[in-house]
Amino acid sequence: MARPAYQRILLKLSGEALMGDGHYGVDRAVIERMAGEIKEVADAGVQVAVVIGGGNIFRGMAKAAEGMDRATADYMGMLATVMNALALQDAVESLGLASRVQSALHISQVAEPYIRRRAIRHLERGRLVIFGAGTGNPFFTTDTAASLRAMEINADVMLKGTKVDGVYTDDPVTNPQAMRYSSLTYTEVLEKNLKVMDATAITLCRDNQMPLIVFSINKPGALLRVVSGEDEGTLVKGE
Repeated sequence: MARPAYQRILLKLSGEALMGDGHYGVDRAVIERMAGEIKEVADAGVQVAVVIGGGNIFRGMAKAAEGMDRATADYMGMLATVMNALALQDAVESLGLASRVQSALHISQVAEPYIRRRAIRHLERGRLVIFGAGTGNPFFTTDTAASLRAMEINADVMLKGTKVDGVYTDDPVTNPQAMRYSSLTYTEVLEKNLKVMDATAITLCRDNQMPLIVFSINKPGALLRVVSGEDEGTLVKGE
């Protein structure tokens, strides 16, 4: 690999991405493949932090949470993200990549508390840092948590791994005529109501000039190509 285009990245993974073809939980083969791609990027000298969702286990806004107090449901979702973070940690460490899980909720038996300066120190020492429990607050998504953490650790770019290879004019699964954007501005994303991330996360990135690349985490080698600066996915940036 040539010199990486980015020195420090924040990778956002959805919980659903860990399910593979299943309907619930973690597919071990999928998480091992993702771990291998993360290690490949780390071995190239890139400092990697990950924010992971929990939708494969529990989502506060899903039908399973109907009738529940929203804050309670969101806290349950945060705990689900910690479970996924531990699964990812186990997978990367089995490949020899040192890692730390930091939780925005205090669960000291299984994860460090989130401390910004400690997270940066881990990254500088070549460790993968996995952020769990979102922001630690209900009513905020893990996309917003990813945007926040990207800013806090001074990441060069935020990467969002999804099931499709970028941002499209329409759902490419249901509309074969949908076209992929090569680049967009944050304002265009908000004005066109494109389903990239929730509006809070998009606004946070826009206001702090944090570039975002949306790509397919399911394409082998896509993460390394993005970090190498190749034309992969959709770049979202300021005006």
